[in-house]
Amino acid sequence: MNFEDRLKADAAWIGATLAQEIKTLDPSQIRDAMGYALDGGKRLRGFLVLESARLYGVREARAIWPAMAIEALHAYSLVHDDMPCMDDDDLRRGRPTVHVKWDDATAVLAGDALQAFAMELVAHPEVGPGAVRADLALSLAQASGARGMVLGQALDIAAETAATPLTLDQITALQAGKTGALIEWSACAGARLAGVDVTPLRRYAQALGLAFQIADDILDVTGDAAKAGKRLQKDAEAGKATFVSLLGLDGARARAEELVASACDALADFDDGAENLRAAARFVISRDT
Repeated sequence: MNFEDRLKADAAWIGATLAQEIKTLDPSQIRDAMGYALDGGKRLRGFLVLESARLYGVREARAIWPAMAIEALHAYSLVHDDMPCMDDDDLRRGRPTVHVKWDDATAVLAGDALQAFAMELVAHPEVGPGAVRADLALSLAQASGARGMVLGQALDIAAETAATPLTLDQITALQAGKTGALIEWSACAGARLAGVDVTPLRRYAQALGLAFQIADDILDVTGDAAKAGKRLQKDAEAGKATFVSLLGLDGARARAEELVASACDALADFDDGAENLRAAARFVISRDT
């Protein structure tokens, strides 16, 4: 199955399975808000979990649980990121954000519940032996918390009021946490499930994650808000330094292409079974949403 078809099929499977798992929760407004936040999206992170697992011959019945987990964790981050105290967005995936559709308290609690739900999913007995589940859960906690995504988000907020704009090295370090940490965890999940060295996939994912963020910065300047389903040009309005503001559009595009080449090079020891992962790297800089 080629990349486009595989991404669509995996997105549909992850979405349907998540919907089933959400239904196991007691009915409540929080459950409704969780399901709402989980609906839609490209499911790229979940795809990376499943495709990296296929690379090592890991059964899909095991890999679907961490694939769902990373999508739940990502959804939580978006719910909180959209709130007035953070990025203050009223649109996500073309629909009202959770705090707009309900209220701030529901958004906080739904995000909290999605984070806990992610840990529940990644530690599910179907994932495999206890040591494998512990490794996945520990690494996901590290990637999502004050060592990874949350740290990156905090640095991003601090940059909005900094006396001087961030340097290129500082932005790269910030985005390695804010965006890159969860992408890295996703791409390394297959190796963790198989109990093998994560180094090749880590190198791939680090280049992929940075290319993804540069593409986001480019889309924030050149994209179509209707297609993106969210407000664009926020960084320029806030006066924040980005890869585009520091490198220019052409320079940012060139850097993203270099990173895609590096991501593909990291998979040199794998055969055609890694072709969809290579295609994913090319996809992140060609997307329009």
